[in-house]
Amino acid sequence: MIGATERLRDALSRVAGELGAGDVAIELERPRDKDHGDLSSNIAMKLAKRLGEKPRDIADKIAGLLKVQDSVVTRVEVAGPGFINFWLAGETLSAVLARILADGARYGHGKAERIQKVNVEFVSANPTGPLHVGHGRGAALGDGIARLLESQGHQVTREFYVNDGGVQIDKFGESLWARIQQAVGRTAEVPPGGYHGQYVLDLARDILKREGEQFADLPVQEGRTRCREIGVRAQQEEQHRDLADFGVRFDVFFNESRVYQEQMIEKALERLTAKGLAFEKDGALWLKTTDFGDDKDRVLRKSDGTFTYFTPDIAYHLNKASRGFDRAIDVWGADHHGYVGRMTAAMRALGLADDFFHAELTQLVKVEKDGAEVKFSKRSGEFVTLRDLFEQTGVDAARYFFLMRKGDAQFVFDIDLATKQSDENPVYYVQYAHTRMAGIFRSAVTTAEAVTADGVDLGALKETDELELLKHLAEFPGAIAGAAEALEPHRVVAYLQGLATLVNGWYHRHRVIGVGAELERARLLLARAIQIVLANGLNLLGVSAPERM
Repeated sequence: MIGATERLRDALSRVAGELGAGDVAIELERPRDKDHGDLSSNIAMKLAKRLGEKPRDIADKIAGLLKVQDSVVTRVEVAGPGFINFWLAGETLSAVLARILADGARYGHGKAERIQKVNVEFVSANPTGPLHVGHGRGAALGDGIARLLESQGHQVTREFYVNDGGVQIDKFGESLWARIQQAVGRTAEVPPGGYHGQYVLDLARDILKREGEQFADLPVQEGRTRCREIGVRAQQEEQHRDLADFGVRFDVFFNESRVYQEQMIEKALERLTAKGLAFEKDGALWLKTTDFGDDKDRVLRKSDGTFTYFTPDIAYHLNKASRGFDRAIDVWGADHHGYVGRMTAAMRALGLADDFFHAELTQLVKVEKDGAEVKFSKRSGEFVTLRDLFEQTGVDAARYFFLMRKGDAQFVFDIDLATKQSDENPVYYVQYAHTRMAGIFRSAVTTAEAVTADGVDLGALKETDELELLKHLAEFPGAIAGAAEALEPHRVVAYLQGLATLVNGWYHRHRVIGVGAELERARLLLARAIQIVLANGLNLLGVSAPERM
């Protein structure tokens, strides 16, 4: 069964084509003001620049050309600068319940107009220490984006870029070697810019326990090299465990060393040179990124013959294109803000599509407990680790809280709020709404799976808040499609909070059991549909939907 939003979206897409606009993503949202209808579209504003007309005039044309069956929409109205508002027929609202039960776990999933092969790279922490809460925010966001894209039919690869070379890796090996020397009673200093956390001390003791104290007698360079290899491997394994326990998996771990071993840099430079975009100046090799929107040209190879960080990044992303990806989405920390423009320019210089590369930035996370900021853990000595956080709050709360705000928005993680067992806690509020629906079936001495739409008089659902629930449930597929297109999991959180508010209000105001056979069956069907949508939405966030709390 095709839902009302899908039929409206198809009709609007057809009309946009008739107006000569080509393909356009159609968004349908619920207006805040109920007097503005059940669904609203801003398609006219999106087409204004493309068609060179005023949004209001385009909206009038669309409303005139739109042909939607009367059983779906009872009224269409153009409002304001060009919004198009729709009023849905009661039969359409009721029919959504049958569709939700038929689709089950697939309800809310859709099919993008153009299915793409997408690489989502996220976390990509240096293997020099435990993951911190900032990595956790990036992990939740990257995985949330991947889940949303998969829900729309895209082929998604989750990738972790392992920086297994460079100065910081050397400093890690030197720091670990210094701690080993100290552990056997010798004088040694951690190098400037080295690593001082408790985890380095613990790792040094583990090495000595496993290898014996004679390990500390190795020649200095050999000892540092061995420490670097052992330390990097140990930190990678720990990061993988932390991420797995946080509910995040990766399909590919791509080592930076491959960029050099497989001569990817040379291939990228050959391509840029052949296009006449790489040039020599002051003994260095430069890239004409200003030709592609950057504010200045960038150095690829310094005068001393070494490459800048920019160059292997270009080669790595060219490799992503060579692996057949249509899009490369990177989740970066806020400190990379100035890096986005030059990478975008470099991808265009390589001749890749304008939409091939996209960066999502995440701001740092401030953690608070008992009204005060928590700045570090005993283990890291420098920051709050991701594991420390989710072991206090639980994985569900940590993931949900990380996704409540847009990634590049400032965020304070309130541990006290995240651990509250009350409606004040946003994730508890949504999960408890799901639990309440499960409780209804226990009271009815039946199972949710036993509920079907066969022979149910859906017209029995006449209460105002029941109709509002039906409208909200019907909106779910469109809300997920919009979140996937925008790469914004926080939209799913907003949808679930709105649904939970409606559900909890309905639960308190209306009985389900013992209200007469006809109405009871209809309300059980509504409860089952609510349960499915809550579970599906939470799953897109990587959060569980418990039946008891």
